[in-house]
Amino acid sequence: MFLLPGLLLYVGLFVFPTLTGLFYSFTDWDGVSPSYAFVGLDNYKDSLSSIVFRKAFGNNVEFMLTVVIAQTFISLVLALLLVRNTKTKVVLRALYFLPAILSSVSVGLIWAFMYDPSIGLINYGLNEAGMGSIARNWIGDPKIAIFSIAAVQVWAHAGQMMIVFIAGLQGIPVELYEAARMDGGSKWQVFRTVTWPLLAPSATIVVAYTTIQSFKAFDLIFTMTDGGPNYATEILTTYIYHTAFGSYSFGLASAGSMIFLVLLALLTLLQFKALRADRVSY
Repeated sequence: MFLLPGLLLYVGLFVFPTLTGLFYSFTDWDGVSPSYAFVGLDNYKDSLSSIVFRKAFGNNVEFMLTVVIAQTFISLVLALLLVRNTKTKVVLRALYFLPAILSSVSVGLIWAFMYDPSIGLINYGLNEAGMGSIARNWIGDPKIAIFSIAAVQVWAHAGQMMIVFIAGLQGIPVELYEAARMDGGSKWQVFRTVTWPLLAPSATIVVAYTTIQSFKAFDLIFTMTDGGPNYATEILTTYIYHTAFGSYSFGLASAGSMIFLVLLALLTLLQFKALRADRVSY
């Protein structure tokens, strides 16, 4: 009985919408008309053969790899710096974590202004510092737009992932560090042979969370660029949104959603397997 409310919420908010989306993915429903026709697997074929869908998937992978690598590295460095018993560590941890409590829409609006080529603070600062030659239209240039948004994603969530690494670091027994130093190990050798292997489960959690969040980064991209310019920042979630509410092809959008769901499920499964494999005992 205690599980019944949660089970009902799960069925109502996940199972039922998923099954409904699966049903409509085999139809040509436009989201408005009461009538529709079954089209079989045509929506799936059209999605997988669509140039925009492939572009969105490629952008998603590029965005994900950039964010995962940068965010994991930065959050690990911050954790290593702030795990020590310094007087300012509490304040610094709070400051680094602060962006994580902001909504993605707020973050997107703030950074869209920061990136503005005319009145944005980034180009203004570069010009004032005599580096105007590297000023860019950061989210208006198709070559760098996806990386500019990836930088914002890292800024917003690196502090959150830093907490995960700090928790992992604090769980490593001090005796292991003392034994490694007594054996004459340098700081790099201690990190490579003691810290990193025992931090692998935390790293797996960070990579798993960051990967899934990168694939679901709809609100940030929608707020900053809406998938533009020229589909340079279009990802699978914005593609699904534009297909459903821009073209009113809800059947096609549902097929895209099912493909997206399968990709997320596979990623989650792989990450959980990696997490089990990385368990370390000492």
